Amino acid sequence: MWYFYGIVKRILLHGIFWLVYLLQDTVLEFVWVGPALKDIPENIQFWMAFKAAIAAVLSKLLFTYFALYVAIKQIINGNVGLNRIMLQVAAAVIITIVLHRIVFVYYINPVIYHGVLKERPILNVLGILLAIMDIGFVSGVAIILKLLRIQLAAREREKNLIKEKLEAELKFLRHQTNPHFLFNTLNNIYALARKRSEHTAEVVMRLSKLLRFILYGSKSNLISIADELKVLDDYIELEKMRYERLTIQFEREIDENTQQIAPLLLLPFVENAFKHGASESRFTSFIRIRVQLQKGILIFNIENTKENHTSEEIRDNIGLRNVRRQLELMYKEYDLQLKNEPNIFSVHLYINLTSYAQV
Repeated sequence: MWYFYGIVKRILLHGIFWLVYLLQDTVLEFVWVGPALKDIPENIQFWMAFKAAIAAVLSKLLFTYFALYVAIKQIINGNVGLNRIMLQVAAAVIITIVLHRIVFVYYINPVIYHGVLKERPILNVLGILLAIMDIGFVSGVAIILKLLRIQLAAREREKNLIKEKLEAELKFLRHQTNPHFLFNTLNNIYALARKRSEHTAEVVMRLSKLLRFILYGSKSNLISIADELKVLDDYIELEKMRYERLTIQFEREIDENTQQIAPLLLLPFVENAFKHGASESRFTSFIRIRVQLQKGILIFNIENTKENHTSEEIRDNIGLRNVRRQLELMYKEYDLQLKNEPNIFSVHLYINLTSYAQV
């Protein structure tokens, strides 16, 4: 059905092109031949010019469609040598010029104009130059339009390929993050099971809820900020069961809970705070989280204590590296800053959520 529709559309466009050209050529013919037909009424002159344009267009049609569907196609496919194509084009030009001159000398002048125009032989130099200009104009315009359409189609294909590549990369990043989260959480469950903790069953239940969201809820390109924060709340409650000397502060200032955000974008930062902060601390530690959302501008800050007392260059782990790449793919306006101080690791994230770019 779509193939048939495409054929009909192409025929219609070609018909419009040639109709516009015929009208333009008729006007030029009327203006050019008019002085020689001054004794004939203008409406008759215009009709004669229109018939002459129709007769002259036949040879132009042959050469134009040869160029569009033979020469250009061979050049694009590359299955015919360039020298052979040039010979074919040269032969087509010669044949077209001869046909053009035959039509003018043996039909247009004697039949349509009744021999009013000055008679010239078929191979007259001026006549050949006029034929070249006449044929070259319409075929040149058609070829330019054809090449332009090919270029636009190639750009569209390239754009679609890039889009498909980015979509595949984004899905890979999310799928890579999910096992990373699951691995960390299973470690937590293992630690609780070793201690025969009474919280083990509750942790498993919370984990199943989180996994349900990761498997189904995170398939959407966007979720509400309320849902994203609910995931953080559940994960924090999941982790809190493991630590006795951990203080957690989670502040939020949200002006619109329905504001959309890419799913699971903030979770890796919270995971990182527990994994490299609380889990590696022997003494009292803290995690401070602050989320502000005003008029589509999200500011997310998180900091956690650490005990290695180093401020060496930050090396992204899987979670942070994936989030950084997702930000590059999805948001035009964002800023991510990580600070590794001797006792505190902090993250500052700014995102203009309205700058979301559909991949």
